[in-house]
Amino acid sequence: MAKPPFIELPDVEPIPILFEDRSVIAIDKPAGWMLVPHSWQRTGWNLQAAIVSSIAAGHFWARSRNLKFLRYVHRLDADTSGVLLLAKSFGAVETIGELFENRRIEKRYLAVVHGQPGKAEWTCRLPLGPDPQMIGRIRVDEREGKESETSFRVLQVKRDFALVEARPITGRQHQIRVHLHATGHAILGDPLYGPSALESPKLRPMLALRSVELAYRDPFTKRPVRILAPTEQWMKDYGFPAPPPAAAPPTAAKPASLPARADAGKRPPPRKDGPPPTRS
Repeated sequence: MAKPPFIELPDVEPIPILFEDRSVIAIDKPAGWMLVPHSWQRTGWNLQAAIVSSIAAGHFWARSRNLKFLRYVHRLDADTSGVLLLAKSFGAVETIGELFENRRIEKRYLAVVHGQPGKAEWTCRLPLGPDPQMIGRIRVDEREGKESETSFRVLQVKRDFALVEARPITGRQHQIRVHLHATGHAILGDPLYGPSALESPKLRPMLALRSVELAYRDPFTKRPVRILAPTEQWMKDYGFPAPPPAAAPPTAAKPASLPARADAGKRPPPRKDGPPPTRS
């Protein structure tokens, strides 16, 4: 039985599958979906709940894979798009989760930021903790914050904006967003940390942050895995020309074969229960 290269959920655009093996599925998460427990029913944009319901309903994308279980292993903010890893069993959740906890997974993001950074490359190690003044917001906390580290590299500049590559070493909540804000270059469209937070939500652009790569050594097969999300259309949406694609190492895992989609990474269309949330 042929397996469709998408997760097909009711009333939304199919979600592309970027990579799949016996233990995981990696998807290109559209902006707007929240990663919260299945039991959290305060939004129709709970991706875990939607996937569980689809599997239980026997939808073809899941039935063709004989899937009984699929759960996210790590989190992306609601308005962040790109590579998201889902595990096919409880054992895989624990084993792959340990790779994230032990910092054995390389992560790469692209962000469009306000202003032009003064350095081509830099590393931010400001400790982070919850902001007591606002639930859900993170702040730099030199006294009680947890150690955090992100490396940044400027890829392109255009007028008052820059395209920046971010490689987080730790995995704190909102880490890339807060570190960029703290260095004076908040992400475009950030509703919590950017200057556009003062604008009307209807006028504010989408959060310009995309997870574009995960790389790790598979704990079961011991083979290297490299998962890439498409970037060309996302970069064009923000006015940046896409560079030539980098060649993957010959030992790297190949992404699933997908037809080209101009809407990859964009916010899914509105559902019946209203618009998606603007932050995680």
